[in-house]
Amino acid sequence: MAVTLRPFSQLAIALFLFVSFAQGLNQKYPRCDTPDQGSDLQVFHVFSPCSPFRPEKPLSWEESVLQMQAKDQARVQYLSSMVARKSVVPIASGRQITQNPTYIVRTKIGTPAQTLLLAMDTSNDAAWVPCSGCVGCSSTLFASEKSTSYKTLGCQAPQCKQVPNPSCNGPVCGFNITYGSSSVAANLGEDNITLATDSVPRYTFGCIQKATGSSAPQQGLLGLGRGPLSLLSQTQNLYQSTFSYCLPSFKSPNFSGSLRLGPVGQPKRIKYTPLLKNPRRSSLYYVNLVAIRVGRKIVDIPPSALAFNPTTGAGTVIDSGTVFTRLVTPAYEAVRNEFRRRVGSAVVTTLGGFDTCYSVPIVAPTITFMFTGMNVSLPADNLLIHSSVGSTTCLAMAAAPDNVNSVLNVIANMQQQNHRVLFDVPNSRLGVARELCT
Repeated sequence: MAVTLRPFSQLAIALFLFVSFAQGLNQKYPRCDTPDQGSDLQVFHVFSPCSPFRPEKPLSWEESVLQMQAKDQARVQYLSSMVARKSVVPIASGRQITQNPTYIVRTKIGTPAQTLLLAMDTSNDAAWVPCSGCVGCSSTLFASEKSTSYKTLGCQAPQCKQVPNPSCNGPVCGFNITYGSSSVAANLGEDNITLATDSVPRYTFGCIQKATGSSAPQQGLLGLGRGPLSLLSQTQNLYQSTFSYCLPSFKSPNFSGSLRLGPVGQPKRIKYTPLLKNPRRSSLYYVNLVAIRVGRKIVDIPPSALAFNPTTGAGTVIDSGTVFTRLVTPAYEAVRNEFRRRVGSAVVTTLGGFDTCYSVPIVAPTITFMFTGMNVSLPADNLLIHSSVGSTTCLAMAAAPDNVNSVLNVIANMQQQNHRVLFDVPNSRLGVARELCT
């Protein structure tokens, strides 16, 4: 049975508006200070007025689209490199905070508590925060020396074996990570962390000491993967390795969604597809995408373009940090060609990495992702980016980066917006239900 998705508005997503809200509005929305309740955390877009990470200078619509698309390219290449080799996965997940990851939550760390914003990232495991004294960090810093409950972890701590590239030049377990043009050095520590009203004692995370290069993310990271240092693993008794999120649309002026931790309060009426596991990259959330329908037609995609293969890393992952869905070339071209055919005779233009744009109003067909046991049909709000200052409309999908590792399909956060996405790890299943997230 399909999950029926209907557009809440006839307007396509107006990226110009969300950039304007994020950059031009100085008033403070009351919801920015609304305390999180129970096990539910508010989710903010990094361009939200509630976010200190929004760009300082206004971008044109074209600039914002091109920048997001370019940063997305880097993230998809990063995810592809994760599945293609056996090297240790870097903790850092994105190239620039304004783009990757896209959504942040508010947490409190230490005694007395210090408020920090951590990025939600379903494709990474560990947590880290920039700490006081950090060289090269430009964000809000965690003053570990002011927390009476903070403790550094030594080289004999079992967690030291679970971080990338551990080093033991002194009594503290240190580690180094690289991503893109950046390198990050951190010490392993633990402290109390509060998520909404839930207190988690002795939470292990990396305390960043030095960051170099232009790729280092500014804020902390909340890893929602399945590895040993992930939030799920460290809070297994509290949340039973279950969480869901609802990502708000770019069109919402206050950009507030929710991250719901634990099995309590999760939707009952929801369709599921099995979660698959790649032993080489066990943190990634693979699902079995079996076909894609454009309008009423199931497009002709070679089975190998969608097939799950743990050896090569091929398959489809659900990712919270990529903005626009990427499909391997044969799958994308089949979807794109049928989309164009359904739209009709309008002249097709390009914008950066988007090759299916129109300068006249169009009526877009729905696109349905057909998973094992579950169909997810996307209306125009989840498919189109639309300029509110001009007349350009683009299909918000693209082909995977053209390199030897292009075996991964990534279902990205724009296509997940205004859905409740439920990760039920104990039962190895992922659920999707339509929900107005704002």
